[in-house]
Amino acid sequence: MRFLSCSSLLVLAAGCVPLGTPIITGTAPGTSAQQAAPEYYADKALRYADYVYSPDVKSVQCYVATGAQTEVFQPPVVPLGQAQGIVLEFDVLGAQTQRLTARLVHCDLGWQPSVLTDMQFLNDINEFLLTDYRTGVGGKVPYYHYRLPVPKVKISGNYLLVVQGPGGVPLLSRRLLVYENQVQVGLRPGIVAGGAERYTRQQLDFVINYAGANLVNPAAEVKVVLRQNYRWDNARYNLAPTFVRDAEQRLDYQYFNLENTFPGLSEYRFFDTRSLQAPGLAVQSIDLKANPVQVKLALEVTRNGLAYNQYVDTNGQRVFESREYGDGRSNADYADVTFQLAAPSPAPGPVYVLGALTDWQLKDEFRLTYDEAAGRYTGHALLKQGYYNYSFAVAGAGGTADETYFEDTHNQTENQYDLLVYYRPPGTRTDLLIGYQQTGFNSRQ
Repeated sequence: MRFLSCSSLLVLAAGCVPLGTPIITGTAPGTSAQQAAPEYYADKALRYADYVYSPDVKSVQCYVATGAQTEVFQPPVVPLGQAQGIVLEFDVLGAQTQRLTARLVHCDLGWQPSVLTDMQFLNDINEFLLTDYRTGVGGKVPYYHYRLPVPKVKISGNYLLVVQGPGGVPLLSRRLLVYENQVQVGLRPGIVAGGAERYTRQQLDFVINYAGANLVNPAAEVKVVLRQNYRWDNARYNLAPTFVRDAEQRLDYQYFNLENTFPGLSEYRFFDTRSLQAPGLAVQSIDLKANPVQVKLALEVTRNGLAYNQYVDTNGQRVFESREYGDGRSNADYADVTFQLAAPSPAPGPVYVLGALTDWQLKDEFRLTYDEAAGRYTGHALLKQGYYNYSFAVAGAGGTADETYFEDTHNQTENQYDLLVYYRPPGTRTDLLIGYQQTGFNSRQ
């Protein structure tokens, strides 16, 4: 399947800037990604988050099957009862297929398992055998590609989809959202009430109209979550309404202390490995004789202190495709991709590559190593052919990711935002997702 046309590629190429930003992780200095990677996968305890539990599981995508060319960029968020369902796709490295099953876990607002039984949110037995799989063909790295349409549920809220291997060992988990339109949500870009922050941050103001819903004590019981580019790692929680208009049955959220702001950052860096016969955008060289194929990306530089540069990106996402053999699901090969970031001195913490390719986590296998003699960070990871967005991040206190150190931040950057509205009716045992809204900031359309 071809997700990006040639004309789309020309648009992406317009106004492009040097690609590649280092990402910092918590691995000890001088430790290679290959040495550190097993530590990440050693703990098989289920996490109620987007997570991969095996180094053999690669290229996970979870999206709404709209049938559009860009459907893989749609977050796994659907209204209750929608005909278009959520689809999960991923690869498992190796020459033999496995018997894989999946199940759904209903979760509360804080992403902990709810007390509901399976029959209260499902019409089916809560074990789904993955029977739709294909053998990877045409590449040097053997793998199987799996696809699972997620069964529909009966109530709104948070769900965790868990794929399990033999013995019930988790292989991957993904967060899904199912919402109702019980309330009307108004989400719009605002103006940052500050000095220098107005040039670096983006503010989202919103209102919730609950005239059509029978809510008890909405000012205290309605909970909201605000996300940037559908990420959970930097989402805003515990935002209380600034104005409660009982007569109009409306909650207003307009802050003045940056509670509802995000760093605008910069447009994401990118590279194109859809063809392994000739270097694509931001690719310096390709070694076809190596097994797996080795791809070295162009040397990236810091963007801190540079003016904003506008170009089209995919907000940190990626798409898999092979220009040589067609369907990227099972015909795209894997390549050992080397990242390079110029840095005259070390960053104040470990540096990592960050994006959808890392599940927005500071993963050990995407940690970069600093070479003082060369004055650069380098690191490599096994990635499927495709078009990728990413950024470089520095690990901060508590495992937070600081993208501004190498990427800078600008109010002019294009980003997507969405708002989740939760409510637990009195006497019930679960949090319902009663409202949802998306909006673009500096949208180019």
